[in-house]
Amino acid sequence: MERSMDRQRSSVRSRDSNSTTNSDPREKIKDCCRKIVAFMCTQVGVGGLIVGYAIVGAFSFMSIETQNPPKLIDKILMMRNETLEGLWNVTDSYNTLYRYRWKMETDKILKNYQDEFAQVVKQGYDGRTAQEVWTFPAALMFCLSVFTMIGYGNMYPKSDAGKVATVVYATFGIPLYILYFMNMGKILANIFKWLYRWLHECSSRANDDPESDAASSVATRKKLIVPSTACLWVISFYVATGTIMFAEWEKWDYLDAAYFCVTSLCKIGIGDFVPGANISDSQSGKQTKLVINFVYLLLGMGIVAMCYNLMREEVRVKIQEIKEDTRLCLEDVKSRFTNCFGRCRGDIDDYED
Repeated sequence: MERSMDRQRSSVRSRDSNSTTNSDPREKIKDCCRKIVAFMCTQVGVGGLIVGYAIVGAFSFMSIETQNPPKLIDKILMMRNETLEGLWNVTDSYNTLYRYRWKMETDKILKNYQDEFAQVVKQGYDGRTAQEVWTFPAALMFCLSVFTMIGYGNMYPKSDAGKVATVVYATFGIPLYILYFMNMGKILANIFKWLYRWLHECSSRANDDPESDAASSVATRKKLIVPSTACLWVISFYVATGTIMFAEWEKWDYLDAAYFCVTSLCKIGIGDFVPGANISDSQSGKQTKLVINFVYLLLGMGIVAMCYNLMREEVRVKIQEIKEDTRLCLEDVKSRFTNCFGRCRGDIDDYED
């Protein structure tokens, strides 16, 4: 009876403690945060997190750069006003009788304006306002180039606040991208490995015996490794798809389009070719190309990670096979040397006798 009473008391206490923890809002918030963090650490969560991080960064940089316009625009306006004022003063000072003098003075003013304007262009002025430069798709591509370390260089923050935000954004974004690279590589590698083994099993079913088929399929699942040539074919197909797509959109040569795809997927990011930079395109067409380029590069990074994982697995198997072959070779040489040495020793003993 006493034991049953103790069990009932302990059960009542556990229920009370569970009820208090369930009714406590702090515990509920902590439990919710734990579940969110656990989901974000999964493969699907990391993919959603990297996309959300890029979207949040795009809106942040749009807000920072549009609220803090670059000083070059004010400098251009001041140069125009000074040039107009100088031309008016020269025209007001000299009449048509001093035509040569008027031409000399206006030439000096225009030459000074030309030199100053060239210096401003070298500093990054392209005739567009901050609102025209920092659209959402363009800011999205800028965020992608920051945390993937591509760094096209075609657009960059010109305000001090934007430069500080870029440093902070890259500090947290690069480790997040590395986590995405590893997790997405594992997901795509498992999918491609399953697909390759399934195709291999379907193509190798020449025997009618179901038991032998089952045994061979089990052996194939254990021993079959995706070859590196299959990975190279996948990368080549993806690059060829991007080459055709960008060549048709941007009116590039196929060599230039392939050059852009390879340098972007390899994270070289020279920046001499960037989608959406065609002047003849409409504004909506440019933004669509930038969004598709964002998806193409983000998915391409995952495919590169997939090929890296598959090729690394093949290299490990090859190294293990080389180690095993080397061990067997050394054992064979050792046994032969031992046999040869034993025979020589026996011949010497026979000769001495």
